[in-house]
Amino acid sequence: MDRRAEITRTTKETSVRVAINLDGTGNSRIDVGIGFLAHMLELFARHSLIDLVVEAQGDLHVDQHHTVEDVGICLGHAFGKALGEKKGICRYGDCRLPMEECLVSAAVDLGGRPFFVFRGRSLRPEKIGDFQSELLVDFWHAMAAHIPCNLHICVHYGRNGHHMAEGIFKAVARAMRQAIQLDPRESDVPSTKGVL
Repeated sequence: MDRRAEITRTTKETSVRVAINLDGTGNSRIDVGIGFLAHMLELFARHSLIDLVVEAQGDLHVDQHHTVEDVGICLGHAFGKALGEKKGICRYGDCRLPMEECLVSAAVDLGGRPFFVFRGRSLRPEKIGDFQSELLVDFWHAMAAHIPCNLHICVHYGRNGHHMAEGIFKAVARAMRQAIQLDPRESDVPSTKGVL
């Protein structure tokens, strides 16, 4: 089973290309024009063991929102396409991850219904470098809506904005790594409905 996908999306605000291999080794090539987002996507690839190429050009002279959200949309579409009929996947994954003084948990269900929940401390400071930290919630909401999946993220506590953001990306990566894994005992779709 080849679990790879490539998505391109061009609007008046952005041009995004995402290529994904769910059965990779965590290699990444990220060029999105936003250094902090690139760093987070590299972490995500490494900890999920998903090979990831993301190229994006956006109207950063306006702000970062369009680029961040559209990367999330395209990454979600790429996940959905690469998962195909979802036969044999574990479907669920979760992770409780410490990152220095922070504790973050993430849980995912690749059951085909979009729902996103973010709980916990607002990310502070408002900017991490030149990155608008509130956009992390928009990124994950866009990705969950376009896989589609249930994604729940909770920042239990923390002080440093960089650490909290890094904890989120690593926790979601580890949860997704479990959910996309092929279960050798499961030959069909993991649902009593017979379809996801």
